[in-house]
Amino acid sequence: MKGVILAGGLGTRLYPLTYATNKHLLPIYDKPMIYYPIQTLVKAEIKEILVVVSGPHSGHFIHVLKNGKEFGVEHLEFAYQEKPDGGIADALAVAEDFADNKPITVILGDNTTDADISVPLKKFIDGAMVFLKKVPDPKRFGVPRFDPKDNSKIIEIIEKPKNPPSNYAVTGLYVYDNKVFDFIQKCDPSYIGRGELEITQVNNFYLKENKLHWAELNGYWLDAGTFDSLFLSNQYWAKKKNSKL
Repeated sequence: MKGVILAGGLGTRLYPLTYATNKHLLPIYDKPMIYYPIQTLVKAEIKEILVVVSGPHSGHFIHVLKNGKEFGVEHLEFAYQEKPDGGIADALAVAEDFADNKPITVILGDNTTDADISVPLKKFIDGAMVFLKKVPDPKRFGVPRFDPKDNSKIIEIIEKPKNPPSNYAVTGLYVYDNKVFDFIQKCDPSYIGRGELEITQVNNFYLKENKLHWAELNGYWLDAGTFDSLFLSNQYWAKKKNSKL
């Protein structure tokens, strides 16, 4: 399976830090942020990776990542999202040629986790899989609503709900079959009024076809897209590394 890291956007929530460089190149303790999603994919035996970039600092990635060999990546590519504010699904759309009609694992470039996703990936057959994690602030995320008669079944995913139907967040980690690009073409920029192509709408398309599966992410996970979560992520990884010394 191939991997796609979405590392575009303008990082406006982290201004003025992101005036200097792309959000995904900011430090998480002793490594640039994007090292962490690369490590997640490589640990799951994904060695062909596409990094989707956008915005004014796109060129910085090549100097940082080079050809990926030091991470154990066998093949590293870059692709450019022309609309840095186009949304996650818009960024994923540029990976269609790279996917080559095969399943892909997608991770957002600001996701830091020490979870091992290799077992769920080996079980993946078709459709889509989302990784869920219990969080204290589900209003910030896409949140699943479970079937009251069968809590193993998701019946809806709501993006940034005012009244979350569960305390689970859809993390920025997904697995898709090759139908994902057809679903992206059906996305509506006005889906929740942000003018973006929302990955939540893509996931709900799979849900309507009874092809959305989920797995719980075991281990630490945090997206580092705000000042608070950036700080907390730095704390966690510093403590984890220093505890091994």
